[in-house]
Amino acid sequence: MNSKFSKAQAGSYAFIGGGQMATALISGLIRAGLPPRAIVVFDPDAAQQERLHASLGVDVGGRVDDRLAGAEVVVWAVKPQVLRQAVQQASAHLRAPLHISIAAGIRCVELSGWLASARVIRAMPNTSALIGASVTGLTAAPEAAPADRRVAQDVLATTGHCFWVENDERLNAVTAVSGSGPAYVFHFLEAFQAAAQAVGFDEVAARELVLKTVAGAVQQAQSGDAFGTLRERVTSKHGTTEAALAQLDAARTAQALKDAVAAACTRAEAISREFAQQA
Repeated sequence: MNSKFSKAQAGSYAFIGGGQMATALISGLIRAGLPPRAIVVFDPDAAQQERLHASLGVDVGGRVDDRLAGAEVVVWAVKPQVLRQAVQQASAHLRAPLHISIAAGIRCVELSGWLASARVIRAMPNTSALIGASVTGLTAAPEAAPADRRVAQDVLATTGHCFWVENDERLNAVTAVSGSGPAYVFHFLEAFQAAAQAVGFDEVAARELVLKTVAGAVQQAQSGDAFGTLRERVTSKHGTTEAALAQLDAARTAQALKDAVAAACTRAEAISREFAQQA
């Protein structure tokens, strides 16, 4: 296979944590041509180790060991609350790899200090990585080399769209929009389905009707026309859509969504401050 990943040596990529997001990234890398033998995953859950080895063929382990020493790229995929402890446990086995963290809230400056390395990239994917449709924001420690940025983008791009922001503060905004964004969409779909059932559709029919309606609207929105313009084209004066939108406006749904994104951004900023104080 002709791939930028295909010649990687055994253990070139190490994952600390083997949960859903790690699994999505590993699957994307393998689809992109990285041999499973080039990946080692450390996760304390024995059942998860078995699943990863059986389904993806990667090397696995519970506690970090000397296999980490050969890693050229280390992906930190543990919860932010345990990341510092994970770094401490792994430090004796680290050489000088590129570090990619997908842990929310922990800034590059803290990561660089804990890891004693300037080769640090932060990434904020979302759960659509599980189907190869993630939207991932990235930011780099100031001293990270352009080559490290390229490698990190290559890794994250295996799960979808990637883009760069200039600093940790902007990554908090990414967290609030695309990081949490799938949940906003699922919340809307859930409410839309309930509304369809309330006017007489059964659960199965309501779900299908909502999914196909939303999928069609998203496809139409790819035209490049402004969302407001598309909305106006559907809305006839004194018609059914106008009556429906009047109810949404009365409920201040647009402001509610703005407030929701702002609340998520505020919480992301607070988490960053919490970890900064602990450093």
